[in-house]
Amino acid sequence: MNWKRMLSGALAGLILVPALTLPAFAAQETAAGETLEDKAAHAIALAGQYGGADSVRYALWEDGEITAQGGWGIYSKTENRALTDDILYGIGSVSKTYTAAAVLTLAQAGRLALEDPVTKHLPGFTMADERYKDITVRMLLDHSSGLMGDSTRDAFLFGDADEHAADDLLTRLSTQRLKAAPGAYCVYCNDGYTLAQLVVEAVSGMDYMDYLHAAVLDPAGLADTYAPGDDFDTSRLAKTYASAEDVRALPQDTVGIVGTGGLYATAADLAAFGGLLCGNELLEQEWLDLMNTDWAAKGLWPEESENDTLAFGLGWDNVHQYPFNQSGITALVKGGDTLRYHASLVVLPEADKAVAVLSSGGVSTYDQLAGERILIDALAEDGVAVDEGLPALPAGQPAAIPEAVKANAGAYVSLGMVAAVAFPDDQTMTLTAAAALGGTVQTYTYRDTGVFLDETGTAALTFVTEDNGRTYLRQEDYAPVPGLTSSGTANYVLEKLEPNTGASQAALDAWAARGEELYLIVNEKYTSQVYLSGPFAGVTALPETPGYAAGFERIVDETLAQQYIQVPGNGSRNGADYRIVSVDGKEYLKAGDYLCAPGSGLADLYAGAGAYCTILDDGHARWFRVGALAGKTLAVTLPEAGGFTVYDANGVATASSVAFGDTSAVLPEGGWIAFAGTPGARFHLSLVQ
Repeated sequence: MNWKRMLSGALAGLILVPALTLPAFAAQETAAGETLEDKAAHAIALAGQYGGADSVRYALWEDGEITAQGGWGIYSKTENRALTDDILYGIGSVSKTYTAAAVLTLAQAGRLALEDPVTKHLPGFTMADERYKDITVRMLLDHSSGLMGDSTRDAFLFGDADEHAADDLLTRLSTQRLKAAPGAYCVYCNDGYTLAQLVVEAVSGMDYMDYLHAAVLDPAGLADTYAPGDDFDTSRLAKTYASAEDVRALPQDTVGIVGTGGLYATAADLAAFGGLLCGNELLEQEWLDLMNTDWAAKGLWPEESENDTLAFGLGWDNVHQYPFNQSGITALVKGGDTLRYHASLVVLPEADKAVAVLSSGGVSTYDQLAGERILIDALAEDGVAVDEGLPALPAGQPAAIPEAVKANAGAYVSLGMVAAVAFPDDQTMTLTAAAALGGTVQTYTYRDTGVFLDETGTAALTFVTEDNGRTYLRQEDYAPVPGLTSSGTANYVLEKLEPNTGASQAALDAWAARGEELYLIVNEKYTSQVYLSGPFAGVTALPETPGYAAGFERIVDETLAQQYIQVPGNGSRNGADYRIVSVDGKEYLKAGDYLCAPGSGLADLYAGAGAYCTILDDGHARWFRVGALAGKTLAVTLPEAGGFTVYDANGVATASSVAFGDTSAVLPEGGWIAFAGTPGARFHLSLVQ
């Protein structure tokens, strides 16, 4: 197993400047056409090419109607079908904006108050942390609940509309603690929106989608928005693929936490929903104002963050999006990503304009920038100019680093990065990524303005010690994307990791020993997309962060390591505590809601006469090494409710019965095979001669 690859996959996510890596062709970008439609087609083509999408569709809503829409790319790699206006995409977390709107309609009707404790409406909601009683409905919507983040096991499935990931959430949360006091700071949280979905159901007395239709979709005539379990023509969904090279279309991308990220829509329906939030047809201005408030700035948040990509409203990622804010134009933004689809909704309420950009594959950030470009061009048609100039960084002159600033040397982390800050001389700071993440060194020079500038002068870093006593590294930079617009960053990207002096040597040794182990997820449903993307976990001890497991899990004792970091925005989302539990006399890793078996000591696969594999009563996936069968072709007779996946030595899936419909596979050298299904599911195995 390629450990460096696995660890990088587990930790990667937030990368310091540049935030967006453009392909080589960006410098040869072609000119846009003259008409608004030509310019929009050019923008989405760039978004598709930059992000490596298979297809992109957009729709522009203005003053009550769709005024332009179009597409780029292909519906399918193997089917001769046009990418027409009626093609559907998963909109991922843009579904949250619908959930926020649904909650606000209930508040507007007096059926709940935003400051109600969640327990008032969900009396079965309990946690192993008494502070949960202070979580309000509003905190679910502005991401300030303090919940760990993602209890999304079994939520991302292939061709399976199972919603038990939402139905079971209260049970899953009952054993969890909070990572922060409710209301302390905003950090993106999927579980908050699944709880909000449950609140909608409890208060309305209706299934979530039934209420969404009755209160939002049907009155507005939004007839092309669906949940995975709805009755609609699934062939209208744009095809998705495992990679750019693969021509095998994947099964339907289903997300069982519908109010968090499970809706599908056409670009036109999504843009029209955005238009619904431009006026008072759905929500009175009082409630729109609350929805469009920057709630993030009310808690732990960096000062002078008005140009950052995040400024959480209720259901919005940003309520004063740059560069529109530079011209006094309110721009509301929500992005969304499933594992296969990507989406962006940008709304200009005062201008009565909204745009949706959806893609199969690709990157939602590029979708958003394309949408912003379309809106900027649409405003220009109305004679309204948007200032797209890059804000000036506080450059100043090189200066000696104060000793108080040098005291900030040490390890810095976020959920996606581990790096060491050092001061090799009186004017220079280095930021070195952990060796396991490539060891890249970035150099910054101190200026008399109190900031560190990178070698290009386009990124500024400062140290900030907040009221909570923690030290953060604030980054400000602006990244122009040729042909689109610019992306801004003005946030806390890393937190200083304080030394862990409370753990015993026995605890440190126990976790260090586990750093040599590879853990395999065993409690995902057999239809889970996780089996295709890589169901592996590790707790590798990094030399840069002694006293912590997996880089940022603070070791408490020999069986517990807790999430430590509190980075607002995105830097500490999707958190979990790590526990070691005993299963059949073996040490298993429990990472949040995931149960992971040790990879060491696995048996080699047997496929001789009469061979079979049966899922036991615990329902856990069963893992085997390929062993001496490498190079041979294995045939599998599948049970009714089960699937298998084959992995090469680097953990890359090479065959899957669920994703690709495989019933046989060539077994790779040094590889693995996983069988998953319902208890009692039996796989019959044989070798193809």
